Amino acid sequence: MARDQILVVEDNARNMLLIRDLLQATGYRTLEASTAGEALVQAIEHRPALVLMDIRLPDMDGVEALRRLRMDSGTASIPVVAVTAQAMKGDVERFREAGFDGYLTKPVDIDELLATVARFAAPIAP
Repeated sequence: MARDQILVVEDNARNMLLIRDLLQATGYRTLEASTAGEALVQAIEHRPALVLMDIRLPDMDGVEALRRLRMDSGTASIPVVAVTAQAMKGDVERFREAGFDGYLTKPVDIDELLATVARFAAPIAP
């Protein structure tokens, strides 16, 4: 498992660029997936330190993708943080019950994103 590698799963190109560029600027390596299916393949192949998982994806939702990651022995222990615009009361608890290791709302707060990522991954040493 690469301690500095983050898999960003996001179907919105602007959101993907923002998160990717921010992570890379702070010393992380990134993998990208715009669908849950792509994310599953990337996670199995690369075993990143963390997955930032959008909830609303075109092929399956992030909750189902998380369930599939947890069923695979190679990816079951990878921390997965939900990244979503769903910020209604009860959403945090619902996503935690689904098995997510954390929860970020969109638009993403930069400090909160970096603090969350730092809990699970280590940036590349300068």
